[in-house]
This record gives sequence, C-alpha cells and structure tokens, in this order.
Amino acid sequence: MPAPHTLPGPNADLWDWQMHGKCRGADSSVFFHPDGERGRARSQRENRAKELCQSCPVLIQCREHALRVAEPYGIWGGMSESERELYTRHHRRKVAV
Repeated sequence: MPAPHTLPGPNADLWDWQMHGKCRGADSSVFFHPDGERGRARSQRENRAKELCQSCPVLIQCREHALRVAEPYGIWGGMSESERELYTRHHRRKVAV
C-alpha cells in the first residue's frame, strides 16, 4: 500500500511582508478597479492607491512579488497592471539584447 501523499504546509516567510503593508485593512476598492472603470476615475483611484504605497514599509517586497508572479490586477508596490506589463516587456527586451 503506497504511503499517503501530503502537501507541504504554507511557508509564512514568503508572505509575512504582507502583514506590514499600509494597505492591510484598507478598502481594497482603492487598489482594484471595478468593472468598466476608465479615464479620470481610474487615474484618480490609482493615484490614491499609489500615494499609500509610497510610504509603505514593504513597497519593494510588494513590487517584487507582483512582478515575479505577474499579478494581473490591481496596484501592487506602487505600480498598476499596465505599468507592470510595460516594465516586464522592457526588462525582457533588455535581457534578450
């Protein structure tokens, strides 16, 4: 009889930085856009989120996480999804050259 396969437990060290974010406990609607949000409303919301990020003690960890896992939505580490996409594309191009 084969031994049961168990999954490893969660590694809190990988996520512990999130406990120290300024966004912790904040309204998530500041960081994630509602369906259909565009233009000025989106820019204003993103700017509010980025203002919180700028003084966050885990800004770098948050940004690195979002870039590493290709977070598809929201403001992470002071960057929007479109900014992260541009950064990633530019970085890939630099590496390829």
